[in-house]
Amino acid sequence: MSYKTILVHCDASNSVGHRLGVAADLAQCFGARLVGLHVRRPFEPPVFADGSFPMDDFFKAHEEGVKVDEAEASAAFAKAIKGRELATEWRLADGYAENEVAVHARYADLVVLGQAEPDPTATPSDLPETVALATGRPALVVPHIGAERPGKVVLLCWNASREAARAASDALPFLTAADQVIVLTVNPTASAKGHGAEPGADAAAWLARHGVKVTVQRDVAMDADVGGVILSRAADHGADLIVMGIYGHSRLREMVLGGASRTLLGGMTVPVFMSH
Repeated sequence: MSYKTILVHCDASNSVGHRLGVAADLAQCFGARLVGLHVRRPFEPPVFADGSFPMDDFFKAHEEGVKVDEAEASAAFAKAIKGRELATEWRLADGYAENEVAVHARYADLVVLGQAEPDPTATPSDLPETVALATGRPALVVPHIGAERPGKVVLLCWNASREAARAASDALPFLTAADQVIVLTVNPTASAKGHGAEPGADAAAWLARHGVKVTVQRDVAMDADVGGVILSRAADHGADLIVMGIYGHSRLREMVLGGASRTLLGGMTVPVFMSH
């Protein structure tokens, strides 16, 4: 199993170069086709428009901004792939990023997204979780502060759930190539329908049959601090990638996530690999 098509969202944010560098490194590592996608946002008349300012002027300003964003995104993609022997493709789509990225991601093996920027941008701040919940494809979220190519030391968050199993399976190309994989269980309880008698051991045995170099760590945390424990253990082990199942749902564009997911996406300093 490997990733043969990697989609990367290319907006005009300050951190787009960070995620493009990671995506290009991964495409080179896996021998994958790298697809850059830029979404041109639609025109939305300002709610405060009262007729005193011509609507044509608003539209003209919007069109100029869209062209500038497209040029910046395209230039960033060209810079990231320059000098690399990669199969690449540049795509443009018109619409809302959360919808268009989700559609294109369904025809890729992995989608690379950026963590929400500290300052507001045209890209929705909840784009990573929206895409992860909507696509049926794994998402790799790159911190806005940047990151090296992930995958040497991987922290796999395991709670014996469907989402965790999906994330572990989707991340196998990373896990099998890693120097070390730590299966982290937080507040595990032995159960015939979930964890076995030794929580994490069943997952470790499954991974070992794939040739993964794996160890298990069990930890305890207050329910509200599971995400904090995950981030702490990632730092303790020097992990450069966190793998987790994402929980939640999206209704009427309102995102509802589990507490650990929110904590990780807000406080991440290394890439987070998510599946739903």
